[in-house]
Amino acid sequence: SEPVGEEEEDEESEESDGEDFDYVSDMSRRIAKRIQWPVQNFNYRRQVVENLVGNLLYVIHMYLSNPFFPVMPSAIKVGTTFEGWSPREDDAVYRLLVPLRPPCGHIFHLELGTSGEMPVSDSRVHVELVCTCRGEQLVENMLCFLHHPQEELRIQHPSLLDTLCTGPYLDVQKTAQWFQDCVSSFWSVMPQARRYKVNVLPSERFCKLLLLRKASRRTLFIEIMFGVQQGNSDVFLSSQRAQHIFTQSTTWVDSYAVAEMKFFRNFARQSPPNSFHLKCLQLCACISLDTAFSTYTLKTVFMHLLNIRPPSAWRRRHFLLRLQDIMMYLRACLMERRLYDFFLGNKNMPQQILLPPAFETAEPLNLFQHLVDDPAAHAEALLEFNEL
Repeated sequence: SEPVGEEEEDEESEESDGEDFDYVSDMSRRIAKRIQWPVQNFNYRRQVVENLVGNLLYVIHMYLSNPFFPVMPSAIKVGTTFEGWSPREDDAVYRLLVPLRPPCGHIFHLELGTSGEMPVSDSRVHVELVCTCRGEQLVENMLCFLHHPQEELRIQHPSLLDTLCTGPYLDVQKTAQWFQDCVSSFWSVMPQARRYKVNVLPSERFCKLLLLRKASRRTLFIEIMFGVQQGNSDVFLSSQRAQHIFTQSTTWVDSYAVAEMKFFRNFARQSPPNSFHLKCLQLCACISLDTAFSTYTLKTVFMHLLNIRPPSAWRRRHFLLRLQDIMMYLRACLMERRLYDFFLGNKNMPQQILLPPAFETAEPLNLFQHLVDDPAAHAEALLEFNEL
């Protein structure tokens, strides 16, 4: 279904005095001005979080005695707050993904599930030892795990297979617990320790940190997930839990969080300074809270529309028209009981987004399949849409 359109408008400044605005443009400005926009708080807190997690990874690298734990390069900012919006400002979560790379003497093989369907939700990271006898010794005086006798290896730190793996597979829960222990052990040497008190919250597959600023007593919630990159793509096998099914400790799940962040960043670079696309998304996400429509559902609708509408169509004077686009698109998807995932089988994917080849040839995934299978849920969704 094509979104609602409008006539092309001239490119003169929106703020010029005496301009004869039409009713829709004028009303768009009035409503847009009344929406609270927490971008200033986000900008400051995002910088705080980015510096803090960067320092944390550096401290872990410097103080960790065993060199055969995963290598962790810079964290990648993901999630709504780093994209520039949040349905809940007061309890916004700042999410980051920490990529994991194999340490010296190890290699990762990704086993991308056995279901034959996309997205894959039962992948595993197979850890293997590799010979280091003739290679460059990145670890001083390292003994080769494959070719030195066990008696000699006893003086060396254990391999990753003996610490964070279950059998030959990297274990999500062991990895998360190890990282949580690192935070607890090394926080005292962090530069931020003088200003913040940290509380490591219980979590089996993430590292969740609740920070309390000692001076103001204000809190900051950080969620760190872990991921192994699929080739050179923007898709990771992540520590997030698979939806609707039990997730084993050795199971890693496809995550598009980096691809989503990259999509929003690229669109922002093409947009005029007065673009209101994120305000549209924030308003729709706020009013859909506590309804049958998840934040991700609205975000998927929104990404499809951003891919259709050019950046010039998301100025403040288009605000009501774009809100109408979003609701009309959602309504059409509800009536057809079909909302396709943005990244699987999308033939109009922006070239800047790097996906594994299997994603391009995959059948589109219907996020509204449950409405096909459950007529009662479909009827309830239509009622809640009318309220929206």
